[in-house]
Amino acid sequence: MSTDSPTGAERHDGTDGPHPGPAPAATATQSKAGRNLPAAIAVGVALGALVIVSLFLVPKVWFGIVGAAIAIATWEVAKRLRESDILVPRIPLILGGQAVIWLGWPYGTAGVLGAFAATVLACMVWRLLDQGLHTAPRNYLRDIAITVFVAAWLPLLASFATLMVTHDGGNKWVFVFMIGVVCSDVGGYTAGVLFGKHPMVPAISPKKSWEGFAGSLVFAIIGSLLTVTLILDANPVIGALLGVVLVLTGTLGDLIESQVKRDLGIKDMGTLLPGHGGIMDRLDSMLPSAFVTWLVLSALL
Repeated sequence: MSTDSPTGAERHDGTDGPHPGPAPAATATQSKAGRNLPAAIAVGVALGALVIVSLFLVPKVWFGIVGAAIAIATWEVAKRLRESDILVPRIPLILGGQAVIWLGWPYGTAGVLGAFAATVLACMVWRLLDQGLHTAPRNYLRDIAITVFVAAWLPLLASFATLMVTHDGGNKWVFVFMIGVVCSDVGGYTAGVLFGKHPMVPAISPKKSWEGFAGSLVFAIIGSLLTVTLILDANPVIGALLGVVLVLTGTLGDLIESQVKRDLGIKDMGTLLPGHGGIMDRLDSMLPSAFVTWLVLSALL
């Protein structure tokens, strides 16, 4: 989730990407982060309700939700890369990404790893032959390196969000993960808008502030401490630790996407979600956070 949504860890009080010329004044429906705030809130509530209902009623539906989100996000990223003449193999990347997500259901981490390796191999062959047997591909090494990055960045990291529900009571793990991310986002946005004065990483995200980062820490630690204690009935120290690592990984996830978009000269990866940008603009902090949540809870519970 990049800085351009009211509930993103990087949205401590601004947007990312290139901004030529003076910034326009915010309108009544526009947040300080430069987004349509009512639309962003409505979309966020709708997505949250979908997740909650699915996890309560049929937890395995979570595989379908994550799979659909990753397929769309992969298409968005591949489209943006192709606009910059970076030819990632879209079809094997999207299909392989689904294998990475879904094979975690019957085979766990072994299925995820095997599907990821097969996806990388299929993309290597596809890109090698996509212009025919008599034409050597241009920029092959660059394109495949970026393809492997995208495969790891999206489906591989997302697979840990689905691996959570394979545990007994795993839907509760997902709730803890989602609530921790939302608390970090809301705390960062609120503190950044109200108090943000000291830029954190101005070269990558000019309006990301240390005050917003502190707000993320406070909210995420409190939220994770409460959810780990009340939902998982576990040691509150685990919750406090989880809150800290969620803020760190979420912030780094935001910065990674911000830098990718800055390299590509774009503001958003897509336009599917009003007030948020694309699906990928909603997932940037969630992807690494899913991995660390799975890691912390698997190791300590």
